[in-house]
Amino acid sequence: MSLSLCFTPLISRPRQTPARIPLYRPLGPLQISARPSKFTYSRSSSSIQYGVNENFEKLAAADVPPDKQPRWESWVATAASLYPLYVSVGGVVAFLRPSTFSWFVDLGPTSYSFTLGFIMLAMGITLELKELVNLFRQRPLSILFGCAAQYTIMPAFGMVVSKLLGLSPSLSVGLILLSCCPGGTASNVVTLIAQGDVPLSIVMTVCTTLGAVLLTPLLTKILAGTYVPVNAVDLSMSTLQVVVAPILLGSYLQSTFPEAVKLMTPFAPLVAVLSSSLLACSVFSDNVVRLKSSVIGASLSSNPSPILCAQALLSSELGAVVLSVILLHFAGFFVGYLSAAFGGFKESQRRAISIEVGMQNSSLGVVLATSHFTSPMVALPSAMSAVIMNIMGSSLGFFWRYIDPSGPKSHPEAPEE
Repeated sequence: MSLSLCFTPLISRPRQTPARIPLYRPLGPLQISARPSKFTYSRSSSSIQYGVNENFEKLAAADVPPDKQPRWESWVATAASLYPLYVSVGGVVAFLRPSTFSWFVDLGPTSYSFTLGFIMLAMGITLELKELVNLFRQRPLSILFGCAAQYTIMPAFGMVVSKLLGLSPSLSVGLILLSCCPGGTASNVVTLIAQGDVPLSIVMTVCTTLGAVLLTPLLTKILAGTYVPVNAVDLSMSTLQVVVAPILLGSYLQSTFPEAVKLMTPFAPLVAVLSSSLLACSVFSDNVVRLKSSVIGASLSSNPSPILCAQALLSSELGAVVLSVILLHFAGFFVGYLSAAFGGFKESQRRAISIEVGMQNSSLGVVLATSHFTSPMVALPSAMSAVIMNIMGSSLGFFWRYIDPSGPKSHPEAPEE
């Protein structure tokens, strides 16, 4: 659930600031701004350009002074990019002292729904829907391909992995529900790090999130309905209330009160990632007692062999959840990249599609699981995904950062009609 929000390359209002050195330089220091300048679309080159009417190549070649944004904004942006660290530390605290999050768990699932709604509101205040519509008109093929990959690859592998590992009904439903969720907003930051197509990533996130009102409940009912009864209408209404409505409200506030929203925008990513971390760690802490018993049972096995102990740990509920989530996200990253390569897209778009497919909105999975299913284990795959997905995605992003996407192996971009 990676939710270190960084959608602002699409939507922030332009500022009269010196052009910044782009992230296209593989060995340069990583700079993630909370409010980068607005992008422009070049019809002649069919590419998205950032900065003040300058393209990446000219900026890279020029000796341009760094962006003189306030130091506190840089600190806030840096803090917002540490989402994997927050959720990992929170997971350790939840495992060692589950009572730390009991105040939030006791208020659930209402507290979970309000928290996700708040996260989506933070996303909405950074969006200008007109720009998203214009970009969709300019590049419909890559956006539609990415959205289709999101809702076919992950649900299919969610079902396959649950069958292969022989998960219990509750964990199977939880894994399938996670796989049917839309793309997570942390994918935008990871795509930025990986030198991928950031505008494509952002629009895919928004489109799959809006489409989740119908597709997430429908796919969950089809794939998980064989395990437990699934009320697709209730799932759809919950998705509409906690995801779509806050996004539209935030976008309305952004267009109606731009000056007030401008003051809040630098803080939106940090507040969102902290809220997301609290949500994931609270659900994890609610299942810790049961998970600890399975771990202790495996460690107290009568056979002292490390191999047999490892097998017992993997066969426990905790081991099964961790392994299933790793396999699901690995399949999303790998198959998403291959599908984009077979589709003829250029390297930066392959990376964006791969990351977008592989990273899910695990917060939505947590909220839907706790609100509509009786077993607390249904929410566990989504809660574990918040940690595992961000570690895997961040690692992939930093690996790709040092590989130039404009190398000789890149293929021409598929035509947009």
